[in-house]
Amino acid sequence: MKLLALETANEQCSVSIIDETQTLFFQRDERAKAQTQTILPMIEQGLLQTKLIISDFSAIAFSRGPGSFSGVRINAAVTQALAWSNDLPVIAVSTLQALAQAAFREAQLTQVTAVLDARMKEVYMASFQLDDNQIMQLVDAEKLLDYQQATEYQKFTLIGSGSVLIHADSIEYQHITASAEDIAAIARLSALNQEWVSAEYALPVYLRDNAWKKIPEQGKP
Repeated sequence: MKLLALETANEQCSVSIIDETQTLFFQRDERAKAQTQTILPMIEQGLLQTKLIISDFSAIAFSRGPGSFSGVRINAAVTQALAWSNDLPVIAVSTLQALAQAAFREAQLTQVTAVLDARMKEVYMASFQLDDNQIMQLVDAEKLLDYQQATEYQKFTLIGSGSVLIHADSIEYQHITASAEDIAAIARLSALNQEWVSAEYALPVYLRDNAWKKIPEQGKP
């Protein structure tokens, strides 16, 4: 089994290639909003380094959101195009779950409430707990909440870019971000069990009905 994992939902870009037991390739570009310029070259670099072609993969895993509107859309579009053209299945992974997985990878946290800044004085939020396979699993529903609602929805240690919006002193884990290695870690077991869907289901999840709103309307600088 070989799996290609892509992450562009958090205004950065990363690509990972794994097999059953190890990471074969990982690259991350921290530049904000450069996903459209970097995602395909990074995939190509991964193929060159591992001497693989797209059809060698068992599936393509991707972060399906919630997150940056353009980033989520780019990830889904690239995944769907590659999967369609190579007759590969896809594995959609929650960006919030990947953020929780990053908290375990970086800080060994086993119970977290993942929070992403959704702009417009709102956050994307959900809580996760580590299972026996060392994967963070959802313990409640993913939601789009205002700051007050989010305070009431918190269960565990706050992580992610939205944490300080809920509690100003929650700064310790605000810089934790998900990457393709977290997408890959979550998707590995699914790939081994052939738990995937066809390319037509490589769809973004925004949580916000008005995700189309223009940048100024979202309160972005």
